[in-house]
Amino acid sequence: MIIYEPLWRTMKERKITQYRLIHYYGISPGQINRLRKNEYVSTHTIGMLCTILNCGVSDIMEFRMDNSEYIFQNNDSDLNRKEK
Repeated sequence: MIIYEPLWRTMKERKITQYRLIHYYGISPGQINRLRKNEYVSTHTIGMLCTILNCGVSDIMEFRMDNSEYIFQNNDSDLNRKEK
């Protein structure tokens, strides 16, 4: 699962508010809402945030394994067994 906790820390460090992202940089309120809920946002949005905040992707988002990724991981190992 992709989470955006690093974004909120980076924004605080850079003193950039959600208000400023919306009204000064043109990020839509819907995008901000999706980020707050750790939902899908486009790579274009991630790129814009990196540019605005002058940071790397790891300062915006991180990956944490959850149950859905374990399902993919288990399916992958099943495929490897079938290929042998």
